[in-house]
Amino acid sequence: MFIEGCRWDDQTRALGESEEKVLYTRCPMMWFKPVLKTDKNFEGIYETPLYKTSERRGVLATTGHSSNFCLRVHLPSKEPQSHWIKRGVAMLCSLND
Repeated sequence: MFIEGCRWDDQTRALGESEEKVLYTRCPMMWFKPVLKTDKNFEGIYETPLYKTSERRGVLATTGHSSNFCLRVHLPSKEPQSHWIKRGVAMLCSLND
């Protein structure tokens, strides 16, 4: 998987600003562990959308989501959600090249 619009900072273990002229970075290895929504703390988290491809569009399904959309991944962040939304941050399963 890849992150578009920012990078993963191993030192702070959170999202960080992109390196200059670098749009995509590799995402760290992740373990998707299901938990109850009531047990999750959403402070200091950016709900990153995960898409299959970088097009970020697809056929709208009856669920209201695009066929290209997979799920929301909660990544630690020192910045508010609006900071990353303005930069168009998203995770991608694959790149076009």
